[in-house]
Amino acid sequence: MQTQESLRMAVPRHAYTRVEAAKALGLSPATVDRLAKRGLLRPSRATRRPMYSVAEIERFLCETTPFDL
Repeated sequence: MQTQESLRMAVPRHAYTRVEAAKALGLSPATVDRLAKRGLLRPSRATRRPMYSVAEIERFLCETTPFDL
């Protein structure tokens, strides 16, 4: 029988909470909030709390990277 954690690992994520997005970006949740307030990182507001899509996180990284990797 699989635990909830192992199920979560098996199902691909399409969006992250602000805390999860912060961890994925290596930032603090407060910094994610500041980026969202400045319009640099756009959360989905389809639910009560903001969710950051994987595509949005990738867009943010591509647009703010000072050089091509």
